[in-house]
Amino acid sequence: MENEKIRIYDENGIAQGVATRQTVHEKGCWHETFHCWVVGRENNKDIIYLQLRSKDKKDFPGLFDITAAGHLMADEAVRDGVREVQEELGLQVDFAELTSLGMIKDQINLLNFTDNERCHCFLYRKQDNNDDAFELQTEEVSGIAKVEFEELAELFMGKKEEVEVEGFVPVAGESSRFKKQIGLKDLVPHSQDYLKKVIKQIGLALKK
Repeated sequence: MENEKIRIYDENGIAQGVATRQTVHEKGCWHETFHCWVVGRENNKDIIYLQLRSKDKKDFPGLFDITAAGHLMADEAVRDGVREVQEELGLQVDFAELTSLGMIKDQINLLNFTDNERCHCFLYRKQDNNDDAFELQTEEVSGIAKVEFEELAELFMGKKEEVEVEGFVPVAGESSRFKKQIGLKDLVPHSQDYLKKVIKQIGLALKK
């Protein structure tokens, strides 16, 4: 995976060539990713699904994150990123079913890891509340949680410190349910600017 080839850019989106994933993160090269936020409707309220990253992941194991996301490889167009939804969640989604939220920059700076992303963000409206529709790629995703949109928006905007999520983790062919309070410390550390911009765009899309 570290040797996967990724197209790199400057901050303004001008192509600069191709590099391995390892080089991209070591040098902090700008690159493109695909983010898909899956939403639903439950009890007359909008909800957002979060993925729980596998504890075996090299980066940010065991943290909650965007429903489905991944890097765009050097030979891929943005529309090809829909494969992340299919691979990670088992949802058969066509790119035409997605609502664009635009391109939003995200920067994560940690020791020996600098992630500068130009994120192509999308929204997918899941038409039912059936958890059985998810077939998780367990080496990537260990569970799914759902949270009310308004609650998550307040968390992302810094108006709340914690929100309640409920979800499931597949265990030996069965679904083990959970309900818990989580804060930003329990999520992948996306930049505050990214979180505020994406939650605003999701809110606008939900009103349409």
